[in-house]
Amino acid sequence: MAAPLRNQLETSLREAIEIDAGPMAGIPVRGAGLLPYLDEMRHGLLLIDERGRVVLASGQTLRLIGREAVPIAEGSSLRQVLKVIRNHAGDRWMEVRARLPRSFTQQASSTFEVALPGHLLEVHLQPVAGGRWAIAFEDVTVRRAAEVQAEEMARQDPLTGLPNRLLLHERLREALSRLHRTNEGCAILLIDLDRFKPINDTLGHPMGDALLKKVADRLRSTVRLTDTVARIGGDEFVILQTGIRGGADTQVLARRIVDLVGRTYMVEGQLLTIGASVGVALAPTDGDDADRLLKNADLALYRSKLDGRGTYRFFEPEMDARMQARRRLELDMRQALARREFSLHYQPQLQLEGNRLVGCEALIRWQHPTRGMVSPLDFIPLAEEIGLIVPIGEWVMRQACRDAATWPDPLSVAVNVSPAQFKSERLVEMVMSALAASGLAATRLEVEITEGVLLNESEKTLQTLHRLRELGVRVSMDDFGTGYSSLSYLRSFPFDKIKIDRSFVNDLSGKRDGEAIIRAIAGLGRSLGMTTVAEGVETADQLDRIRAEGCTDVQGYLISKPIPASDVLAFLTADR
Repeated sequence: MAAPLRNQLETSLREAIEIDAGPMAGIPVRGAGLLPYLDEMRHGLLLIDERGRVVLASGQTLRLIGREAVPIAEGSSLRQVLKVIRNHAGDRWMEVRARLPRSFTQQASSTFEVALPGHLLEVHLQPVAGGRWAIAFEDVTVRRAAEVQAEEMARQDPLTGLPNRLLLHERLREALSRLHRTNEGCAILLIDLDRFKPINDTLGHPMGDALLKKVADRLRSTVRLTDTVARIGGDEFVILQTGIRGGADTQVLARRIVDLVGRTYMVEGQLLTIGASVGVALAPTDGDDADRLLKNADLALYRSKLDGRGTYRFFEPEMDARMQARRRLELDMRQALARREFSLHYQPQLQLEGNRLVGCEALIRWQHPTRGMVSPLDFIPLAEEIGLIVPIGEWVMRQACRDAATWPDPLSVAVNVSPAQFKSERLVEMVMSALAASGLAATRLEVEITEGVLLNESEKTLQTLHRLRELGVRVSMDDFGTGYSSLSYLRSFPFDKIKIDRSFVNDLSGKRDGEAIIRAIAGLGRSLGMTTVAEGVETADQLDRIRAEGCTDVQGYLISKPIPASDVLAFLTADR
């Protein structure tokens, strides 16, 4: 940049600050051949020569920065241009003044904004060869308003109009910042809707969306203006309660949420009922940063679901320890299948007529290298929850068929199949593959299911059961009598066997109705042509009373404890 222009710029900047605003003289630009074209552009354009004088000013420039009878004209000085910018830059002038010398000195382009009455201008400085400059003006009022609106929409849930996860995090950080300054606490209440998915699946997503809107309205009604209600997922909501001094106020709010969300809704002419499980974390007791607070609220929510749903739980440090132990167990279980740490034990079943063994139930065992023997009660529910039960169940089926193929014919093997396996499209094909690979006859395989298999997608499940029956595989209902609709399931599918839950056998010695229940189930099985097996038989007295009530088979420690696969053949052969 030439020294005269730099000196003139510095002088102009100084004078632009010191002089009073007032009309500037100048001769309007006329007759330039390019002006008719430039006047049609939405940008205003000034061209300044190497001497710092305006050599061209488009009509749009006059409209954008000449609204106060202060025209920029051909021959106007850089001082006059800066005066107009200074008059309208307001609080931004110091920022503009700091940028201009650097831009001109370094021959670098620069962009800044100037607020004029009613609109906002974006000013672009661009160096041109020979020490000249082009200054463009653009009205960005509409664009900036659209950007502000888009910024707001990016922080809003489009369905309910509630703040979304992004805005929740911002407000939570603000609340935690106030906590450090004023010692005012805050609370996070994480809300998950109970029984929402069946409504969404059966009545359709439009009905589900309408229900979510009504839930959002109810949650809004429960909080103060200073609190925040946000939707962070499909049926997950969060309330940020601010300005609290302890947990009492939050407990009242949590109880109100469970009650209010659980009341019946009228949606498009239909009465709908759902519930709410709530997890609560308090700041600073349960965390003083956003991520930790939300994590601990999630742990409390998980606990409220385990405790039966439709309730609330406050975070406790033990929850984190339990969750960490659960994660370690999950990681170990994922590796156990590959490391061949699982094995099968078999518990024999005795047919009372003739006192002869008719088969065995396959029971999985997990021998961990450091944990030792892990109880199925500890890992099977977790495997079902995280989906590992499908590959584990397939391994059990294949191994049980291989083992049973070595037993004397016609001894059978019973394999438990979980609801998660029934959701798999390839269950029947997997069973066929296991039978073919082992050479076991289909009639020697028995699939055991619980009522949980039939609770969901019953039509599809019944089709799968009939396909298994067509193969020759027998089907039994396990834990009969513990559910609420066992009789209807017996009518919907002709089971081969009913297994009476061990709890009724245990009741034989302590409750008078134990015998009556076993007698009723045995009679039902006899009338339907189904085998009835009493589980958990441990004493000779229980065996005699079960025989007297008409059960056909028994299983339990009195007959045999579960036997390792390597010892089953010897046991069966010796007994026979």
